[in-house]
Amino acid sequence: MDHFIVSARKYRPATFDTVVGQQHITGTLKNAIKNNQLAQAFLFCGPRGVGKTTCARILAKTINCQNTSSESEACGVCPSCTSFQNGNSFNVHELDAASNNSVDDIRSLIEQVRIPPQVDKYKIYIVDEVHMLSQAAFNAFLKTLEEPPSYAIFILATTEKHKILPTILSRCQIFDFNRIRVDDIADHLTIIAKKEGIDFDRDGLHLIAQKADGGLRDALSMFDQIVSFSNKNVSYKAVAHNLNILDHDFYFKITEALLAEDIAQALLIFDKILEHGFDGNHFIIGLASHLRDLLVCKDEITLALLEVSDGIRLKYQQQSQETTTSFLLSALNIANQCDLNYKASKNQRLQVELSLIKMCHISAAFNLSVLQAPVVLEKKNTEQSLVNPSTLAKRKRSEPIQPPLSIDIAEQQNEPPVQETLGPMAKYSPDDEALKTAEILIDKQHKPTNIKKPSLIIGATNLIPNLNTLATATLVEEQEPSYIIGTSQQPFTTDDLIKLWTNYANRKKLEGKINLFTLMTSRPPVLLDNAQIELCIENSIQEAQLLDEKIDLLNFLRTTLQNFNIDIVTKLVEDTHKKRLYTSTEKYQYMTKKNPKLEAFKQRFNLGIDF
Repeated sequence: MDHFIVSARKYRPATFDTVVGQQHITGTLKNAIKNNQLAQAFLFCGPRGVGKTTCARILAKTINCQNTSSESEACGVCPSCTSFQNGNSFNVHELDAASNNSVDDIRSLIEQVRIPPQVDKYKIYIVDEVHMLSQAAFNAFLKTLEEPPSYAIFILATTEKHKILPTILSRCQIFDFNRIRVDDIADHLTIIAKKEGIDFDRDGLHLIAQKADGGLRDALSMFDQIVSFSNKNVSYKAVAHNLNILDHDFYFKITEALLAEDIAQALLIFDKILEHGFDGNHFIIGLASHLRDLLVCKDEITLALLEVSDGIRLKYQQQSQETTTSFLLSALNIANQCDLNYKASKNQRLQVELSLIKMCHISAAFNLSVLQAPVVLEKKNTEQSLVNPSTLAKRKRSEPIQPPLSIDIAEQQNEPPVQETLGPMAKYSPDDEALKTAEILIDKQHKPTNIKKPSLIIGATNLIPNLNTLATATLVEEQEPSYIIGTSQQPFTTDDLIKLWTNYANRKKLEGKINLFTLMTSRPPVLLDNAQIELCIENSIQEAQLLDEKIDLLNFLRTTLQNFNIDIVTKLVEDTHKKRLYTSTEKYQYMTKKNPKLEAFKQRFNLGIDF
């Protein structure tokens, strides 16, 4: 049985031209060799598996090559190249700093630097994982790295550049290696598969390249694993099954179910995904990436951002034509919220299922908003005329003012809920806090005779459902609820005010707002001229509490007392009856006034007053 060599070693690049995806590095090094402008120290940094050590070895072999080509490539046949390839070169030394990180190891290396090369022109020292050196080792290395002999070249490699001392960085030429592109990895795997006689499809190799996350060594390791698993037939399904990847077919199917508003099918697909052993968070992240790719396919300019194979790209383009930008934006927002709340949720499966249900109702929500668009424009014009005082003054007394849509507050208990009449997605509630805080009533002299109680106008925003800020893509601009202004000025007494004031405070106590109840009942309100109510407060905290409740309190008083001039003002006072803490000296002085013999007792026994 022949000795098997993994692809990462068997197909390791031997020249600059065979390095994958690092043309900006190899081009600079070749020009430096050609122009004889080699630095005394190089630092190669970047993520794992992108070619740092490989480029360091190629550079070491090339600068000692005796027959360098016109393109600054090593010949591979001279004695220097042959000895390097066989691993017995006396002028290229490779040190693993992860296991040789002490100051003694660096001192031993420095001793070797003093000996000039016997055959080749340069002595090259490759220090891998240089960030693992200790602080003392770095300090011992500084002087030699700054002023090495003319024949010595140091090549340092690391994955964690931030751990290296700035004094080391300043003595090196720094080369930053990039993550290798998905297409470059897929092309390299294609070349290897053809050389090895392995059957493959492009989609499978592209999936390996995506899973490698920019590391060619990781991609080659996964490639060898899948070749063994599939008996030299690297197909898309074999890759997805062996690497435990949610393939694109699941996401295409669930997107079709979301567009068809088929909740049952979407939940069944998600259940099947869980049966395959995938995590719900992994699924929702993948769904968000799928929706992002569909959004990218909407425009030919951004199509280059889609890093998939040609066959998968065609499927994305077809499905993107069936979706709208509004749907994708809303679904992306829902998926993002689900991802943020997933780990904190106690029922994580329900969190994902609820997000899928919301996505299924996105199309219905947009259809509802489109149907309400003409009504919103008509209501907007009518409401503007109603709330304009100059328009009210010009109207005739005999002409009643008809609000566009109103609900009698007194008859809210008997009328059917608005959700049932407007559809299952409507969210309006008469107890909505947002409506309470802005309530203004109709003036008695202008309101119709058939309306006995003040009524409020429902804004268009109550008719549109909120699916995790779905309004970002809504076709109708949101309008604030509009109300009709009243001008009634019925007189009232202090007793009427105190009675209503106490009633409101008791209600807030039942709601759990104890601080507000204490503030309202600690001092009685004072009725001033022009229907102003003065309330005494002790500090800014009480003033902030009253300010938060002021709108609701004013609406309650104005509605009940039929006087819209009512306003609440505060007056800052100090409580002179509060007890203060006395010091030990003050307490002792008070006690000696009561009993003068206490002073003699203190001096006789040499007592102190600190207690």
